[in-house]
Amino acid sequence: MRINSTIRSLMLSSLSLTLVMLALSAASFGQFRVAIRIGPPALPVYEQPVCPGDGYLWTPGYWYWDDDASDYYWVPGTWVLAPEVGFLWTPGWWGWGGDAFLFHAGYWGPTIGFYGGINYGFGYFGVGFAGGRWDNGHFFYNRAVMNVNVTDIHNVYNETVVNNTTINRVSYNGGNGGINARPTPQEEAAEHERHIPAVAAQNEHVQSARGNPELRASVNHGRPAIAATEKPGEFSGHGVVQAREAGAPYRAEENRGGGEPRGDAAARPAIHPNDLPAAERFTPPNTGDANRDKKYQQQQEKLFQKQNQERQQLQQKQDQEHQQLAQRKADQGKTQQLEQKHQQQTQQLQQRHTAERQSLQSRQAPARPR
Repeated sequence: MRINSTIRSLMLSSLSLTLVMLALSAASFGQFRVAIRIGPPALPVYEQPVCPGDGYLWTPGYWYWDDDASDYYWVPGTWVLAPEVGFLWTPGWWGWGGDAFLFHAGYWGPTIGFYGGINYGFGYFGVGFAGGRWDNGHFFYNRAVMNVNVTDIHNVYNETVVNNTTINRVSYNGGNGGINARPTPQEEAAEHERHIPAVAAQNEHVQSARGNPELRASVNHGRPAIAATEKPGEFSGHGVVQAREAGAPYRAEENRGGGEPRGDAAARPAIHPNDLPAAERFTPPNTGDANRDKKYQQQQEKLFQKQNQERQQLQQKQDQEHQQLAQRKADQGKTQQLEQKHQQQTQQLQQRHTAERQSLQSRQAPARPR
């Protein structure tokens, strides 16, 4: 049985490729949800809506991939109630994995982990979080980077943040033009702490964004009409903030991660056997000889069954390796290496199966008259 991307993500938790797009529950630094070759648009420029109340923490907006629409869509930044006292939000991030962009889902935990070195703003400047801190069971907001109404919220402080991160709107790590950042020892340690995946309100927020055509990159060209919201899922009203401008012009075909564009199939590479198109049957030639036609049909069916079995066996083997890696709580680097290994295995299997079908078709082809 195939373990789909969402289940695999849960296994890699101690991150959610979504999508895979419906269940958004995962919580580990090394999880994959989506793998595609087209990089996400730049982060749009927008203001932060005012914090709606005590205990709400900021979760930055990000681009996510809708496989059905073959398009990125913007998930607006929003304020979310922390699931536990003392927990902070580590944002999700896109990273180039060698032959595809991989999405690592965000999570809640006691320490901020690695989020690709992406400068999401509002305290998330690429490393750590400067927007506030927990103290004696209460979250204190840094007004230097957070939009807080001090009439309603009194647990605030003002601490100037020196942001040494190069100011850009790049939304992914690695690949052509991506952020060149690697996790610090502290961020690697945070990976092994107890995590909580995105809460229900966040999952619903993502699904609402996915269903809004205005948030698709092909429609808004990197400048979403709903860049941020006061609360999850509230896409209308006074709490909605529109993007001032796109972070950079977005042309999908120019935003490849590496190598030459290879068409739609390359935008969604087959990582595992179950990602491949359904196994093919071809119609043997009608030779006019009933016995020979029957023999050809049997050869074709035998090859079809053999290839299906090999696909299932490889999928099972890869699923077992994912489970073993999850049990060892492997870091992101080892997880990416495994995904790359699986993609190579899958491509080799596909090439061999194609060659086998072509060989059989060639042997069964009617002899040409001389």
